[in-house]
Amino acid sequence: MRVYPYPRPNGAVTARVTAVRLRGPGDAREQLDAKGCSVVERVVALGMAERHDWQSARLVLTATVPAREIEAKGDWTDIAVVAVLTEGATNARTVARLFPGPQGGKDWTGEIELDRDDHLDRASLAVHVVATVGGVEGRIIGSTDQDQEWMIDLTADAPVRDRELDVSKVSFARGGDRLRSFQGAPWVLDTAGRMPAVRLNSDFEGLVALVESQGSTMKSIMREVLLAQMRSDVWAAVFHTAIGDLEIEDDGTPLFPPDWRGAVLREMLPDIVPGRPEDDALREVHTRRTGEGGWADLQPRIQYAAARRAEIPQALTDAFRDIERLDQETNA
Repeated sequence: MRVYPYPRPNGAVTARVTAVRLRGPGDAREQLDAKGCSVVERVVALGMAERHDWQSARLVLTATVPAREIEAKGDWTDIAVVAVLTEGATNARTVARLFPGPQGGKDWTGEIELDRDDHLDRASLAVHVVATVGGVEGRIIGSTDQDQEWMIDLTADAPVRDRELDVSKVSFARGGDRLRSFQGAPWVLDTAGRMPAVRLNSDFEGLVALVESQGSTMKSIMREVLLAQMRSDVWAAVFHTAIGDLEIEDDGTPLFPPDWRGAVLREMLPDIVPGRPEDDALREVHTRRTGEGGWADLQPRIQYAAARRAEIPQALTDAFRDIERLDQETNA
């Protein structure tokens, strides 16, 4: 929990995108289909735009702030509410001021513009309440929680927050030099792109048929265990990719990557270095990886974290129970 040297209201600050208007060549404008905006997921999927030549997106939003608490306590003056659109991958940052609605200072409305040329992948939309506190101007006294920020996805064709891995079938024997060197492997992970991708070896006998099977109970049991193992391999691989591709500040502080790599690290670090703030945990893992001791000792923790997220324990428990039930039915 972060501590501030000045009073802040306890009430929550929330935001919701109510409409999205796209602007194309010649200032042509159109509304994004309502299906491209999910209030539940807090995601706008600009990949659903009917026109692909759009140049900017204007987001109409409403923010709700704890107005009664602010007015009752009287610790804050010169209240302002701003929306901030950022993307770490491009260092883009856009700020727009919101304005109080007719009901007073509870609901604030406004618009913020996303310029397509300034963004690459996913931008985050947050709202901050700024005020004068104790004679000091520009104090942030409230913000949307990180898990309540909106995600503006430039390429997604569905407004979902969690992305799925790209899984495809490839003949390793007829693939490029890299794939041919893995002909005996059932799958490999490609982490070079915007998102990790799993390549299934279509030459590996029975693999694709099993992964795609909807057949007997025994095949289903094997399929779920196989997929759990695949997910565990993926989690371990993307963690190693993420921790090996950090930007380091001048003082040696490692920074979380802005894309999926940062999300992977934040997800797994609590199990790898338990009980530590995420910034401290990242520094410790980076220090160990770069040769200052203990990197080998972390490998069991990394495997444990990967297995947990792949739900291997649950998959094995379910498999054992299903096999035992099949045995009982066979012997009955």
